[in-house]
Amino acid sequence: MSQSDTFLDVGDVKKSYMMGETSVNVLKGVTLHLHAGETMALTGESGSGKSTLLHLIGGLDTPDQGRIRLSGQDMAALDDTGRAHLRRGTVGVVFQQFNLIPSLSVRDNMAFQARLAGKYDPDWTAHLADRLGLQAQLDKYPEQLSGGQQQRVASARTLAPKPRLVLADEPTGNLDEATAADVMDLILALVSDTGASLLMVTHSTRLAGYLQRQCHLRDGMIV
Repeated sequence: MSQSDTFLDVGDVKKSYMMGETSVNVLKGVTLHLHAGETMALTGESGSGKSTLLHLIGGLDTPDQGRIRLSGQDMAALDDTGRAHLRRGTVGVVFQQFNLIPSLSVRDNMAFQARLAGKYDPDWTAHLADRLGLQAQLDKYPEQLSGGQQQRVASARTLAPKPRLVLADEPTGNLDEATAADVMDLILALVSDTGASLLMVTHSTRLAGYLQRQCHLRDGMIV
């Protein structure tokens, strides 16, 4: 693929945080590229900087140094409102914690992000419910669902606006092995349906093997 096919461009990104009086360098110059429609697993031990990098790419935080570009858009040029707009429509995030809204039904949780982005498509949302096996759960509330069902709802909510980049932070970390494999299969199938790129943080080499490429972080650097 040519450079013009690059959807995500991360270049020499550095990030540190203050812990008391001490500055901790979490990311020490990370560079990676992701093409449109490509899937990549970001692996590494706890504390290696995986989630920090994902949050920077998703515009939830800003790097100290380096560049992050999405489809040529320089994230550093965006203010908080611009980054929030990007997260609503262009970038979708699936967290390990499902973060469903307890007072909303499954149906309304699924549609929530798409409505915020002005991209609600009832036919696509119905397709997601069908593919994720949630048709019988639409009028239930999160507390009435199993962990696997809640993760499916969270995945549907992320995919409902048809984001061009899906960021998944240990999306199956709270699930048993069989359910995790099932959810991963569905996420990958639905990402493929939309042509989105997928960057998934995981500590599991088994789950990383589901994706086209693997990238390993150690002590804040790609190795």
